[in-house]
Amino acid sequence: MKGFSNIVSSVDSFVWGPVLIVLLIGTGIFLNFRLHFLPIRNLGYALRSVFKKRSTSGSKGSSGDISPFSALTTALAATIGTGNIVGVATAMIIGGPGALVWMWICALFGLATKYSECTLSIKYREKNSKGEMSGGPMYTMKNGFKIKWVGRLFAFLFALFAVLASFGIGNMTQANSISDSMHSTFNVPTYITGLVIMIVAMIVLVGGITSIGKVSSIIVPAMALLYTIGGLVCIFVNIRNVPAGVSQIFKMAFAPTAVAGGVGGTITASMMDAMRWGAARGIFSNEAGLGSAAITAAAAKTDRPARQGYVNMTGTFFDTLVVCSVTGLVIASSGVLGTLDSQGKPITGAPLTVAAFSTVFGKAGAWFITISIALFAFSTIIGWEYHGEKALEYLVHKPVFCYIYRIVFAVFAFVGATTKFEIVWDLSDIMNGLMAFPNLISLLVLSGVVAKETFDFQKEIKREKLERKERSANKHSSHVQSETVNM
Repeated sequence: MKGFSNIVSSVDSFVWGPVLIVLLIGTGIFLNFRLHFLPIRNLGYALRSVFKKRSTSGSKGSSGDISPFSALTTALAATIGTGNIVGVATAMIIGGPGALVWMWICALFGLATKYSECTLSIKYREKNSKGEMSGGPMYTMKNGFKIKWVGRLFAFLFALFAVLASFGIGNMTQANSISDSMHSTFNVPTYITGLVIMIVAMIVLVGGITSIGKVSSIIVPAMALLYTIGGLVCIFVNIRNVPAGVSQIFKMAFAPTAVAGGVGGTITASMMDAMRWGAARGIFSNEAGLGSAAITAAAAKTDRPARQGYVNMTGTFFDTLVVCSVTGLVIASSGVLGTLDSQGKPITGAPLTVAAFSTVFGKAGAWFITISIALFAFSTIIGWEYHGEKALEYLVHKPVFCYIYRIVFAVFAFVGATTKFEIVWDLSDIMNGLMAFPNLISLLVLSGVVAKETFDFQKEIKREKLERKERSANKHSSHVQSETVNM
């Protein structure tokens, strides 16, 4: 068994090695040039679109199952998870504080990747036998590739990897993180936590995407806002350390070899370490290029693929440039990076984030992080269930199996919470990584389709901008006329 575990670990290192990292980043760079950097240039438009009334109700003449905002929050539910707390801390220990900069760089290029996969997903989505929208990279490959057998093969592989990944990285590992943190902080037995997760998950999942969307639209903004406010309080209290911490972050991001000192702790890392771990953990956190968010985007009520592509693209911004940045800056300004545990090893993962928050909140810091992990991980469970269910639906084409899948998925959450399988982490990590290969290839092959949709929609953006200016001018003119009359 140990030999098999070593083999799985080696395969995991290979899958998430330089080839995939270069392909993920390279695809993002290529798409940015292909799209004239419009995803980055239109980030402001995309953020405004998220909070418009149309985002909560859908566009006129639109078709879909849930609102654009619910599609985004459901995708974020699966994206914002333990990686935002544990992954950032791990990256900053192994790759040094500079890993945070490479997270930001990958997120900026990843905007185009997330935008493209979501736009294509909506363009090539279909209606299933229940009248619901079904989409995602598997439908993009099946309907978009000119060589049909290649498209069907890639679609099959992606859907298979997605189903397998949903049970691992999207379920058991998340449930295990919740039960571990609840046991260590509040001494709650793992089976109690497992039962609660299973029952609550089953209640939410029985209602399908409508129920998942409603829950996600409440829990995701609430948990992200709560965590961000808590992090900002820590940063503000440690504000005198922030300049030195930020300086250390940028210094170690580009130095060939550097040793963090002062608030950066005693961490030695090279630029390659920072790049590798920052990119890997950043991509692992925001999932740009893995294709998972595109499955949820296909359910959105929208009149144009590009419109929802921009809305879902903001998921990468919120996940990495906001939530991950908060974690990184709290750690960088707290002075705990490089602190050793009782065995003389550097504190990493969740304990490092707990230690950073505890510099301000004391024991309440552990409670805060435990609750955050529970909310983040549970939202990942319900978000990933939808991804896995849609992938299974593509493979079997029978609704009854999807209902069975929901029940089995909830039961597996109990298993994950009560049993620790180290090998499950590696196996699920492999499946998660393997999803990226066919998805990225399809993005490159269909980049011309994305470009056409993007440039056509750019005319709509300019028209909306012009209308906004005219409304503003008319409002100002009316205000001036009103003041003249009053005089």
